[in-house]
Amino acid sequence: MKTTHLSGLIAAPFTPMNADGTLNLTAIPAYYQMLKTNGVTGAFICGSTGEGVSMTQVEKKAVAEAWAICTRHDDDFKVMLFLGGTSLTDCKELALFAQKIGLYAISFTAPFYFKPASVEMLASACREVAAVVPEMPFYYYHIPVLTGVDFAMYGLLKAIDGNVPNFAGIKYTHEDFMDYQSCMSFQNEKYDMLWGRDENMLSALALGAKGAVGSTFNYAAPLYHQLIQSFEDNDLVKARALQMTSIEMIRLLGKYGGISTGKAYMKLIGHDCGTFRAPVRNMTSAQFEVFKQDVESLNFSLFCSKSIQHIHEANSNVSFTLDFNLQ
Repeated sequence: MKTTHLSGLIAAPFTPMNADGTLNLTAIPAYYQMLKTNGVTGAFICGSTGEGVSMTQVEKKAVAEAWAICTRHDDDFKVMLFLGGTSLTDCKELALFAQKIGLYAISFTAPFYFKPASVEMLASACREVAAVVPEMPFYYYHIPVLTGVDFAMYGLLKAIDGNVPNFAGIKYTHEDFMDYQSCMSFQNEKYDMLWGRDENMLSALALGAKGAVGSTFNYAAPLYHQLIQSFEDNDLVKARALQMTSIEMIRLLGKYGGISTGKAYMKLIGHDCGTFRAPVRNMTSAQFEVFKQDVESLNFSLFCSKSIQHIHEANSNVSFTLDFNLQ
């Protein structure tokens, strides 16, 4: 399989939830249209941002099918499904389902309970999962801060190369720029290296990154489009200033509890995705009011994603009824 190198912003969508914590699948078509309107080129679903590890196998299939239905006729919008990593059997089942419903690619991360003892064992796990869908691009998801598995990805590429024909590349969510550049250069830039740290995008662009997957692209895509354009125009002063704005925005995630703060940002652009499931902590109503003041001080309205309320119906040709049975 010839590896396609993706470019632009690929969002890691939040999974919309109802007030009772159940899936709100009917929100996904408008979510997709909002991302399209803001120049996002794909979606990495059911990952860290999408709470995939907090969902059942049936729920992940339901989310995947909702995204598949509303993007079915959009070849320019790539949807990747994160499989997980702990149970290889579950991962293979999800991979086959992703193929059946027509998603673009699948992604797999290291088992994080019984961890692989070597990079060769990790490569073996990748090979086992990828083999069930040999015609589908397979990405490894490198996020050692959550998996605790921190092998150099250059070593994984050496172990994988020639042994997993549909291995497309790596979603690289780590800060090891030496390793990242080594992977970028491996076998004459053979593999697709998608950057996964929004707060370090400018550094990755300098190393040659063309595609990125990020949670903040959901609600601040225009900021990153400007950053990329400034870099390409060789206006590094502006690019650094825009990256600093990104950093200040992301610092509020830490201030208000972490990953769940992203759903609070989504509320501010008119897209209520509910809250995160336990054990992730969500901010209180009082904290949300203070959060809004902090966000306003960043001039968020000047660079946030376009609200779904302002998307004209003429731009949408997507309508469908969800009848997936959650049993």
